[in-house]
Amino acid sequence: MANGTVDFFNDTGGYGFIETEDADDDVFFHMEDIGGPDLEEGEEVEFEIEQADKGPRATNLVRN
Repeated sequence: MANGTVDFFNDTGGYGFIETEDADDDVFFHMEDIGGPDLEEGEEVEFEIEQADKGPRATNLVRN
């Protein structure tokens, strides 16, 4: 599992990016994969990284 911090979140679109030392680029996430209340910028999370068509994507995301 990787650790990171929510760097950007678009509450209208329900997606954002996580900054982490485990990936060169920020990792994309979508709230449909997480559920629960929206994440906030600066919130710490734990997740796995999978390679998607458009770059790294967070899976199995858990709030810390």
